[in-house]
Formats: sequence, structure tokens, C-alpha cells
Amino acid sequence: MTLVTKFIDFILHLDTHLYVLIGKYEVWTYVLLFLVIFCETGLVIMPFLPGDSLLFACGSLASIGTFKFFKVGWLFIVLAAAAVLGDTINYWIGHAVGPKVFQKENSRFFKKEHLVRTHAFYEKHGGMTIIIARFVPIIRTFAPFIAGIGEMSYGKFISYNVIGGVAWVALFVFGGYFFGNIPLVKRNFSFVIFAIIIISMVPGAVEFLKQRRKKKK
Repeated sequence: MTLVTKFIDFILHLDTHLYVLIGKYEVWTYVLLFLVIFCETGLVIMPFLPGDSLLFACGSLASIGTFKFFKVGWLFIVLAAAAVLGDTINYWIGHAVGPKVFQKENSRFFKKEHLVRTHAFYEKHGGMTIIIARFVPIIRTFAPFIAGIGEMSYGKFISYNVIGGVAWVALFVFGGYFFGNIPLVKRNFSFVIFAIIIISMVPGAVEFLKQRRKKKK
């Protein structure tokens, strides 16, 4: 099994793998989950890490009550903090690096098409992009970075950051907690995870197609 197929298998069977992970690391699982969400939102080179699906799976596992220490309230606090802190670090990285990254056609760490796509998204939605982008994979990783490059005022950024981070984590963690163990969802958990991934990518795909049409015209 290749690394890619292992990664896909892990994503589609998040509930099973997380169950094993929680049983093995117990309370240290909070630290691991914090790092995953922090890296996905805070490091521009890691937009491929699971976000929406991981939050949903965590919420669903918290609802079964097998692990007494794995509480939905603590999950929400820890992961919301990771999301807000991740975006904050990403903003300051963008602020420090500046527009120089746009000058490189083939950067080892920054895919120019992702930067351009996020910049177009940012131009259209303004500061609200920081909130909207939370619900769009890849875009959410690059949005705070672009905000930093564009020198958006930190006071304005942090307010959008907190609102977006808290709303994103709350939606998926509590969504998993209340709906993840409904028999129909539980029997088709892999399909639900796949559906979450596809649906969350739709806004970004639509925006990308719009930009391509504009370029052709």
C-alpha cells in the first residue's frame, strides 16, 4: 500500500483510526489533534491535512462516551484555540514574507495557483474571506497568509479570525457529536466523510472556474 492510498484510507476511515489513536494515547490525543488543526491552518505547506472531516469524526467519537476523558467541550476549546492560533501564525508568516512569493513561478513550498486563487477570493469577499475561507479546504490555509501579505490590519484580522475559527470548529465538532452516531450515518461513515470533503471543496472549485472563464474572456 502506497503512502497516498494509506492517507486516503486513513481519511475515509477516520472514526476507526481515531478510536485506536485515542485508546493508545488517551489524553495526549488532545495534543495530537491540536497539532493537526494548527498545522493545517497555520502552515501554508500543509493544506492537505484533514480539517472538516477530522472535526466531525472527533465529535462523533466524543458522543459515544467510551473514553471518559474525551469530552466534546474540551474538544471544542482545544481545537478552536488551534484554529485561531494557526491562522494568527499564518498571518504573521505572510506579513513577514511579503509579496516576494508571487514572483516565483515554481516555488518548492508555495503553489502559485493556490496563492492566485486565494487572492482572487480575497479580492471578491474582502475581510469576510477570513470567515468564509474556514469552510473551504486549501483556501482556508492560504487566506490568512494572503491577509498578512496584503497587510490587513491585525485588529481587523483577529476579529474575523476568532469568529471564523470558533464557528468552523463548532459546526463540525457539534455536528459530529449530535449526528455522527445516528444509525444511518454510522453505517455509512466513510461515505459521509467523503461527502463532507466534496461539499466543502465546491465553493473553491466554483470560484476557480469563474476566474478561468474571466481569463478566457
